[in-house]
Amino acid sequence: MRLVSLLVLIWLVIGAIAAGQRGYYSGDDANCATIGTIAVTIVAGPLNYLGVNPKVEDCELPQPSQ
Repeated sequence: MRLVSLLVLIWLVIGAIAAGQRGYYSGDDANCATIGTIAVTIVAGPLNYLGVNPKVEDCELPQPSQ
């Protein structure tokens, strides 16, 4: 079980490094699509280095009722 946890942690760290290399953390434009793109890039992990470039283009948050 510890090995699986370690592998998941390494996978996510590699994804976080890939997001940093793409400059996703430095943008001042923090909206739903930007945060979603960061999240899917981190989850994709090492696949980012195999040509996967996940992006969230459109993100609509539910509006509160009036």
